[in-house]
Amino acid sequence: MWSIEYYRSGTGRSPVEDYIDSLDARSRARVARTLDLLEEFGTELGMPYAKHIEGQLWELRAREGKNRYRIIYFLATGRVFVLLHGLTKKQGPVPRSDIEIAERRRDSYLSGR
Repeated sequence: MWSIEYYRSGTGRSPVEDYIDSLDARSRARVARTLDLLEEFGTELGMPYAKHIEGQLWELRAREGKNRYRIIYFLATGRVFVLLHGLTKKQGPVPRSDIEIAERRRDSYLSGR
């Protein structure tokens, strides 16, 4: 079994938990199911649920109706995934600005800040 950690800012806030909490109940359930799949299958989870973005970053993909929910994450150590950033998008690739947010959070996590 794999495990999931939520990135926490210096103030202890978890942006991904905040993002998930902002979704309606049905969408939260869809995202929760996708997180369960990541815990179960780990690095073997592929499309349509997980897709490599670049470098160490991956996107966890959930869909409810026309909304496409994305959680950007990376494999930190051993069997631990760290969830860095959540977003809702309509089409196209994950925007560069969201990737940059995830990269900053990953760097902060790795430096122990």
